[in-house]
Amino acid sequence: MTPSAPHSGQGGTAAAGTTADSGTTSASGTGEGAPRRYASGRQYELRRGDALAVVTELAAGLRLYSRDGVQLTETYGDGDIPPGATGITLAPWANRVEDGVWYLDGKKQQLDITEVSRNNASHGLLRNASYELVDESEFSVTLEAPIFPQHGYPFLVRHRVQYALAEDLGLVVRQTLLNDSQASAPFVLGSHPYLRLGDVPAGDLVLTVGAGRRLVADDRLIPRSSEPVSGDTDLRGGLTVAELDIDVAYTDLEFDGGVARQTLQASDGRSVSLWQDESCAYVHVFVTDQFPGRAKAVAIEPMTGPANAFNSGDGLRWLPAGEQFTMTWGISAAL
Repeated sequence: MTPSAPHSGQGGTAAAGTTADSGTTSASGTGEGAPRRYASGRQYELRRGDALAVVTELAAGLRLYSRDGVQLTETYGDGDIPPGATGITLAPWANRVEDGVWYLDGKKQQLDITEVSRNNASHGLLRNASYELVDESEFSVTLEAPIFPQHGYPFLVRHRVQYALAEDLGLVVRQTLLNDSQASAPFVLGSHPYLRLGDVPAGDLVLTVGAGRRLVADDRLIPRSSEPVSGDTDLRGGLTVAELDIDVAYTDLEFDGGVARQTLQASDGRSVSLWQDESCAYVHVFVTDQFPGRAKAVAIEPMTGPANAFNSGDGLRWLPAGEQFTMTWGISAAL
């Protein structure tokens, strides 16, 4: 499925440098000049050469990235919200907080339970938030949303997300947290893209993840320990996606020149990769048969810390008052 388009092109959005309105259609919905409406809010379309990226107002999400018409991420329809959290950005924590509980200076903090089946607080506080436009140019767009002090997270911070198409037509994403509080604020940043390689069934692709350790989680997906990779969790040499049924966080990543790279490759040599900088010491890999319209789908999620970092302290950072922190990741392809 690709987003439908009110004009020629694959993105289904307004032209570069413009936006489409959010909300729902009017009663008639078909009147001449009626604004295009999307369940994921305003759509920001970036084009450079044969590259196309579509970014949403909702959760500052990546709805689509393609090269030369080859779809490199999973997408969804105009009337849908991101299935399986596809493409959304995550702040001030990624993944899960066990029971939604953590402690600040000895005082219990209770977050809302948003993953009811496992009784966890999942994917941060901005999953359903609207991000405002901060800046845009021909090849980039920057969106931002505040997190106001609230039960479970008594801090005032802002999450700023920039998407840019680079000269080599790769996608570069910079996620920045800014602390407007009077005290240091704890955080983990992350993102939730699903990668694909055009019409090649995901099960036929070989997944390579350069990581030496994996986190061992319980049935609620809360890490309890870590261990060296082995068997079907050792993806350093690549395994066919059809063989995999995993929902695993990795660390001890192989950084080369400050970048770690995880790749899906087809039998004809074409590939798509997610890369992340050294601020992202973790990557979560989720292979699912529940993505709408796909027999298999593969999420490769860059993260500065793993699930339950607010309790374990693993990968948890504290941002001093008035300061900011940026993680950088991106997607590239060999087609």
